[in-house]
Amino acid sequence: MRHVNYTLRPATIDNAKPREKAYALTDGGGLLLEVLPSGAKTWRFKYHLNGKREKVTIGAYPAFTIKQARDRHEELRALVERGQSPAKAKKVQSVAQKEVESRQLTFRAFAQRWLEETLFYRSGGYVAQTVRWLDAYVYPAIGDMQLGEVKPGDVLAIIKARADTSVTAERIRVIVQQIYNHAIRNLLVTTNPAQPLRGAIVRAPVEHHRHLSEKELGTFWRKLDEQGAHLTTIAATKLLLLTMARKTELLRSKWPEFDLDAARWDIPAERMKMGKPHRVFLSHQAVSLLRQMHEFSGHGEYVFPSVFRGSVPMGDVTLNHFFKRMDFGVPDFSPHGTRGTAATLLREHGFGRDVVELLLAHSEKNATVAAYSHMELASERKRALQYLADRIEVLAAGANVIPLRAA
Repeated sequence: MRHVNYTLRPATIDNAKPREKAYALTDGGGLLLEVLPSGAKTWRFKYHLNGKREKVTIGAYPAFTIKQARDRHEELRALVERGQSPAKAKKVQSVAQKEVESRQLTFRAFAQRWLEETLFYRSGGYVAQTVRWLDAYVYPAIGDMQLGEVKPGDVLAIIKARADTSVTAERIRVIVQQIYNHAIRNLLVTTNPAQPLRGAIVRAPVEHHRHLSEKELGTFWRKLDEQGAHLTTIAATKLLLLTMARKTELLRSKWPEFDLDAARWDIPAERMKMGKPHRVFLSHQAVSLLRQMHEFSGHGEYVFPSVFRGSVPMGDVTLNHFFKRMDFGVPDFSPHGTRGTAATLLREHGFGRDVVELLLAHSEKNATVAAYSHMELASERKRALQYLADRIEVLAAGANVIPLRAA
């Protein structure tokens, strides 16, 4: 190889100031120092090989001194003289290094990185549930294994252990698959042990929760106060219907979320299934119930505190057991069925689908409808929930239940 007459001097490099665009200081033989707008300075080697122009990065200055950069430049020039590409050799070396790193990186450590790098936009509830599943089901089995050593059989054992809850098992498989997809994108592994297991656990048919007819709803409402349950349980059950909220959204509600004078309940995004804040326009009956609850629990944080531990909200199981023991002629009615009951009643009485979907806080998949619904339809939602409360009162009084459309 020809000897290179290098030209750069330390003073020249140190005095080079950043500009609006990156520029290069030529040292000789294709070696140059690139000065970036940020002020950083990086050694690079540009060369021609097989009729193509290529470039490879040597390292940052002053971490790579002038002497070190030139020594490395001579090594790279030697590769070019032998017809080898320094850029491709560096890429191969980088992939090999990543594979070494993956063999030294545990699944647990990379899963923590995945949580931080990919779930930052998800709701707090979604992230918390994901962490719970990882802690309970995944980490005990493969958490301390090296990332690149986990096999499909290891993942299969995890999801088979949850086969009795097929939805949870599939969700766990998807989480592991997403973690490995992220590892593949970062060149840490080349295969995904969860991918081939799609369909390994047969999901149970989707359960459609039983909803009540108007006659059944009237009977249900009349029977509520005859069950001998605590007033918080009765009030929570009634407000499930009157607000059309999900059980967890209601039971974990806090007093600062309510403005009873304005008849509004604003549920924060982190407690909503869809991760978006939701406003409930309270009917007169709902406000009255909440004022009664305020006399009981207004001194605390939660609207529906646990009877045994007032510092925590009522547990989901409390309402589940209450619904199971109620005897009003419909043995399979559950708390979730209240949403379907209210939605069906409103649709049968002339309220539009867009209004009902907003009341249910469903995520609209149709872009055109979503744009229209963005207006919130506040007046229609207020009218719908007041109509629902009034209609329930009529039904509970035993009046004629022939459907009559809302005016």
